[in-house]
Amino acid sequence: QVQLVESGGGLVQPGGSLRLSCIVSGSIFGINTMAWYRQRPGSQREFLASITTDGTTNYADSAKGQFTISRDNAKNTEYLEMKSLKHEDTAVYYCYAIVILRSGGPTYQYWGQGTQVTVSA
Repeated sequence: QVQLVESGGGLVQPGGSLRLSCIVSGSIFGINTMAWYRQRPGSQREFLASITTDGTTNYADSAKGQFTISRDNAKNTEYLEMKSLKHEDTAVYYCYAIVILRSGGPTYQYWGQGTQVTVSA
């Protein structure tokens, strides 16, 4: 069974930084695009950033310059570096991955359970 497990969330002061991690576990053949989303209180889930297998990245305008996405293909892990955090960055952050379960097989989309990031003094 494929699972995405996020870690690294928590309480941080305004102006601080955090690094989120998301590891994909289970019996898989490979991972295509990985991404990060967040859901702020009272809002819909929003896209932040994505990264392909070869490292090509794409960012939402709201994430450019503040968030950096990366991945370690050998560890089936992606990261989100967040800096200069503000109160409005408080949200549940979700990782997302398009996974190939077997060679030549179809792809499947998976979500992590979310990790809470709270920016507060």
